[in-house]
Amino acid sequence: VVPPGSLPRCHTDCLETPLSRAFGRLGWEVGSHPWIFLLAPMVLTAALGTGLIYLPKDEEENLEEQYTPIGSPAKAERRFVQGHFTANDSYRFSISRKSTEVNFACILAVSNTASLLEQEILEEISRLDDAVQNLYVTEENGTQIRYNQVCAKNQGLCVPSNPLLSAWQMNKNLDLRNLTFPIFSQAGQPIYLAGTIGGTFLGKRTAMAQLLMKAKAMRLLYYLQTEDGEVNELSKRWLIHFLNQFSNIEKSLALEKIQVVYFTSLSRQLEFEATSMTVIPLFHLAYLLIILFAITSCYRCDCVRNKMWAAAFGVISAALAVVSGFGLMLYIGVPFVIIVANSPFLILGVGVDDMFIMISAWQKTSLMDNIKQRLSSVYSKVAVSITITTITNVLAFYTGIMTSFRSVQYFCIYTGTTLLFCYFYNITCFGAFMALDGKREVVCLRWLKKPETPNQKCSSLKRSCCLPCDSLPDEQETDVHPMNLFFRDYFGPFLTSTESKFFVVLIYILYIISSIYGCFQVQEGLDLRNLASDDSYITPYFNVEEEYFSDYGPRVMVIVTETLDYWDKDARRKLEICLADLENSDYVDKNLTEFWLREYVQYMENSRQDVNDKDTFMNGLPNFLTHFPLFVYDINISSSHEIIASRGFIQTMGVSSSTNKKMMLSQLRSRAEKCEIPLMVYNQAFIYFDQYTAILENTVRNVIVASTAMFIVSLLLIPHPLCSLWVTFAIASVIVGVTGFMAFWNVNLDSISMINLVICIGFSFDFSAHISYAFVSSSKPSVNQKIIEALYLLGYPVLQSALSTVIGVCVLSAAKAYIFRTFFKIMFLVMVFGAAHGLIFIPVFLTFF
Repeated sequence: VVPPGSLPRCHTDCLETPLSRAFGRLGWEVGSHPWIFLLAPMVLTAALGTGLIYLPKDEEENLEEQYTPIGSPAKAERRFVQGHFTANDSYRFSISRKSTEVNFACILAVSNTASLLEQEILEEISRLDDAVQNLYVTEENGTQIRYNQVCAKNQGLCVPSNPLLSAWQMNKNLDLRNLTFPIFSQAGQPIYLAGTIGGTFLGKRTAMAQLLMKAKAMRLLYYLQTEDGEVNELSKRWLIHFLNQFSNIEKSLALEKIQVVYFTSLSRQLEFEATSMTVIPLFHLAYLLIILFAITSCYRCDCVRNKMWAAAFGVISAALAVVSGFGLMLYIGVPFVIIVANSPFLILGVGVDDMFIMISAWQKTSLMDNIKQRLSSVYSKVAVSITITTITNVLAFYTGIMTSFRSVQYFCIYTGTTLLFCYFYNITCFGAFMALDGKREVVCLRWLKKPETPNQKCSSLKRSCCLPCDSLPDEQETDVHPMNLFFRDYFGPFLTSTESKFFVVLIYILYIISSIYGCFQVQEGLDLRNLASDDSYITPYFNVEEEYFSDYGPRVMVIVTETLDYWDKDARRKLEICLADLENSDYVDKNLTEFWLREYVQYMENSRQDVNDKDTFMNGLPNFLTHFPLFVYDINISSSHEIIASRGFIQTMGVSSSTNKKMMLSQLRSRAEKCEIPLMVYNQAFIYFDQYTAILENTVRNVIVASTAMFIVSLLLIPHPLCSLWVTFAIASVIVGVTGFMAFWNVNLDSISMINLVICIGFSFDFSAHISYAFVSSSKPSVNQKIIEALYLLGYPVLQSALSTVIGVCVLSAAKAYIFRTFFKIMFLVMVFGAAHGLIFIPVFLTFF
């Protein structure tokens, strides 16, 4: 019956009410048989925990597979190159013709003087070069692996580590004053210096190049054979020996004129694996901190109602969930990747949130009621809201499975499943523990109320048990935590005053403006140096490379993917137009293009042969290829004497930042697509560059899908549609805030921060959902009173859950690795902004509407 003059309240509680009743019955059952509900989950944990024996020990984690997009265009391009072109590391090695990464060691030498183009500096670099080439590994059986056995060769000799150094070693009288860059000519042969000499200062221009006045750095590259099988293994062993011995070489040479940094093709993998070990000690610290926090925040002076042990057990039940969830996933065979190591920190923090809400509800029950009634009351009051937040968190993680990064998928599967276990253990095992603790309350109360007899020995014990307050708790009263009273008597009235509301709106406007500005400043993509720890030798190497070698990027293959009549003038003209179009890109140096067809046409015209006649064209090729042997690997001639695919090379430049890499990639691909002749561009680095285009699209898609899922869940389970809209607004607002402030805190948008943004949706839902649910359920007459009541009931549990999560992940701020620190930074932002929305912004906005 609706009272006259009032509007009927809109309700969608067709799901909420029956669920509440069902949970009330579950609470009654748990209260009736606590030991069954306590021990069954422990047995389950013991069974599933045996799955931890499948934790990978020394398995290599494939970085390309985990941190690059599944089905990226570059992977298809690589398959094409591998299917159509060959290479030969042991006879004619050419790095730009390789479709996959090769084994290599690299040293960057930086001169201590203005330029390294001095005899004595080159002498010192040459000594270093000799020392590296003289390195050998002695196997257990006594055989030696020497550099010249495993090096990539060109016509029987190891590929020189640097073309300029090699030219100087052959001719010590080389005129270092008249070198040209990026191409210099020696005995009529052009030598490419792009990417091998850095920190250059150029003088006057000649036809193809400029005079090289000064150069600050030199790159020494030792390429090793990579073809599969035994040779590849030997190369890797030599590289590991190089890594172990490099600092000794540096000491023994006592280099005075140069500084050196080093890197190898194995470094990224080895350093990445080493970082994961650094967080294991932090896990124990996080666990300890969470237990301390839980005990402190649930501690009471009142010895009967003290919830210390319940709080400690709540943390244990979260740990049981981690063991069960991880054990189950490892049994099923879900790969365990390094970023999954972040998950327990998060679950410890989040898993205890529901416990705080359950303890808070238990404190509001009367000591006079029996255990079954009290637990039934707790379950019917809070189990629905706990269920809503669990469903939303788990959904947020499971939407992460849609991303095209495997590492993100596995992280989301592990964490989502473990959170389900957390929920399941909270409503069974933790509920049962609360029931047993309730029995302790009753026993303790009876014992304290017994009349004292003069000869009673334990009166002093009884008194100390009741310290610090000597009075007995009132059985009729429910217990109220001082923090709840703070929210009711101080914070609520302060927040609902007109001046405060005006101030809150002002702060919110500033927050949203700065967040939107930050969103446009965020860098995209995972910087590969971030996979190592801060004190790794990789970091100085990448810093030197960025400072001196950022002018030139990768050398990109331009591939004609179908059969073409190269002797046809018209076809050649079309191909030239496309090639010129690619060369005119902002990211290409047009003087460094290498294309067999241009050389061949020149060669045929010099020998006065008709290049436009098919037979002459095809018959002249074998002779041409003996003069230019490297082009053999660029032309794929079928058994029926058709050229079914061929390739040239363009040199990219100015692609040091992730934005430029993304722009270069999309520009070259779109120009290749527009061409009348079927073209494709490829370099092995594109496999990593593809993440730059995929990351933003993946993040936006995940955020939209997860937010929609949250909206639907809240519509179904929260008995008020307006409430669902507020929750959705809070999610959007927190995501914008976190993304914007990532830029101010030097966090890139990469596969790691993408996970966190998905998590962010689940958490921002939790905070706002609890408060707005309490607001619409309140029976108080005015909006201000409704908000004060909502804050009184839920302000403290929301604050506890935010703090517990921050404490759970705060130990990661001490980690030496970017991956783990990023996790802390974003979780910190999510918690601070989420709690600010739940406790400040949403309450104020609810009073307006």
